[in-house]
Amino acid sequence: MNETLETKLANLPKQPGVYKHLDDEGSVLYVGKAKNLRSRVRSYFHDSRPRDGRIGVMVKKIADVEVIVTDTEVEALILENNLIKELQPRYNVNLRDDKSYPYICIKNERFPRVFPTRQLRKDGSKYFGPYTDVKTMNRMLDAIRDIFQLRTCSLDLAEDKIAAGKYDVCLQYHIDNCQGPCVGEQSEEDYQQTIDQVEQLLNGQTQELVGVLEAKMEQASADLNFEEAARIRDQINAIEKHAEKQKIVSQDFVDRDIFGLHLDEEADVACGVLFKVREGKMIGRRHKYIRPVEGRQPEEMILAFAEDYYTDAHFFPTEVLFSHDPNASRTDDTVPLEEFLAQQKGKQVPIKVPQRGEKASLMRMVKSNAKLLVNEWKLQQMKRRKERTPQSIKDLKRDLRMDELPRRIDGIDVSHLGGTETVASCVVFQDASPRKRDYRTYKIRSTDEGRPDDYRAMREVVERRYRRMVEEDGPWPDLVVIDGGKGQLSSAVEMLKDVGAYDRFRVIGLAKRLEEVYVPGDRDPLFIGKDSAGLQLLQKVRNEAHRFAVTYQRKRRKKKTLRSELLDIHGVGEKTAQTLLGEFGSVQRVKEADEEALAEVVGPAKAEKVIDYFAAQIVEGP
Repeated sequence: MNETLETKLANLPKQPGVYKHLDDEGSVLYVGKAKNLRSRVRSYFHDSRPRDGRIGVMVKKIADVEVIVTDTEVEALILENNLIKELQPRYNVNLRDDKSYPYICIKNERFPRVFPTRQLRKDGSKYFGPYTDVKTMNRMLDAIRDIFQLRTCSLDLAEDKIAAGKYDVCLQYHIDNCQGPCVGEQSEEDYQQTIDQVEQLLNGQTQELVGVLEAKMEQASADLNFEEAARIRDQINAIEKHAEKQKIVSQDFVDRDIFGLHLDEEADVACGVLFKVREGKMIGRRHKYIRPVEGRQPEEMILAFAEDYYTDAHFFPTEVLFSHDPNASRTDDTVPLEEFLAQQKGKQVPIKVPQRGEKASLMRMVKSNAKLLVNEWKLQQMKRRKERTPQSIKDLKRDLRMDELPRRIDGIDVSHLGGTETVASCVVFQDASPRKRDYRTYKIRSTDEGRPDDYRAMREVVERRYRRMVEEDGPWPDLVVIDGGKGQLSSAVEMLKDVGAYDRFRVIGLAKRLEEVYVPGDRDPLFIGKDSAGLQLLQKVRNEAHRFAVTYQRKRRKKKTLRSELLDIHGVGEKTAQTLLGEFGSVQRVKEADEEALAEVVGPAKAEKVIDYFAAQIVEGP
């Protein structure tokens, strides 16, 4: 143990907090939390402490320790979780989430869809969130699906298309998950009433929503429409069940927004946090970082945060709480926030700065979260300073004369075996590294078996990938690399134009023979030096796309071969062969299975046929 580490261990605080073990290069090995930092951290270096082999190896690597003191153990837990996600230490169980926080979107369209998204568009759609916990958002979406019969398709339900009978109902209609607006079974007015109820649920107004539905249920019952009354009753039960799962933070059941702010002048940053409380229940949190902060007062910053939020809000509470008085920074020529809220709400919305009691306790919780977020921001900045854009990305930007860095690259390849088993692959590189969770494979359907047609196959894979990307609006690449020369590139460009994706990114072709780079519209290839890191990155993407396509093709051939061997057994069809392979994994294991095990999977009769078939092979011999 070095002298610096010994000194730190001797002077650790006894408060709760988070600690980080670092190696001799400054990389984080482990992040943990503690009720008493001194006791917990020092325990790692006690020879008498029992530990598994993994922790023993880690302790030998520890060269330094850093700690962050928190006010409570709960804060330590939250910060530990954030740091593990951010730093992804080797010796932690890493819970990774490198994306922006998701929202629930009510799309601005006829018969609006409700779906999750991570991208906010100023297209008139309504967004609810952000949800810092994806599980919470998914539970909300599940509740919406269970309670309301909304469409899930992406059809263009224009009035003239519905009137022309362009669409047919789908499975969701037949299982009563959709009321068939695509065929005129549900009116736009009725559907919009359902969307209004969804908004009430997303805004946490469950009591008000239940009241409205109870009145509708009673009216349906009075009209002797008992089927509709029963459907509404089930909706009410589902809403009440959902409301029971929400955390109660206030017993007065008031709708209120709570704004808190933490300022770190040394880091030149502040963080504003909003807790949304509806009917006494916490339904969401939002935060924003504010910088620079030099020369600005907390009252000014928290007012700016609130104004920014309310200018895009769809719901306004009964009461607003602030950690700092927003009116302290107001000048005579500005509209008071109270006046703006009253105009939107239709009645006065009190603004308070709580000093004691339950509301002050809620405010302390909000400010504590703001402080933790500032600490997290500082750690993120430290990490970003260490990160640099790979040189190959910079070189590729120069070589292709691009305006922006090609940080996200798609690589597409088509593979077949003499015109059979035609498949395609798309690999994704982010900052010059493979992003394997985004890889995709495609079984090509448009080519004729035994007649290779790389151009048609390329058009199909490009259409399938980028038509969906247009519908979902991303995630868009900066560059698409087509494995092939001018012919494959032209096929890809033709289809990109058809689906409306051509102008979204750059697309090039990389020919194998001379490693020539082709760009749309140019007859001659683009010259890139063989020693360019940019060209080497293109080759890496192309080779990975080829490897992934060939691997998929071999897997399909192997599976087909195995299935064909089982199909030689009299009485075993395609479905039974798939069942056997799915259960046992290989033909060899099917051979080795006893009749009892086979009977449990395919029944006694077919099990006997399988046993007899392989027994006969053994008797006959090679």
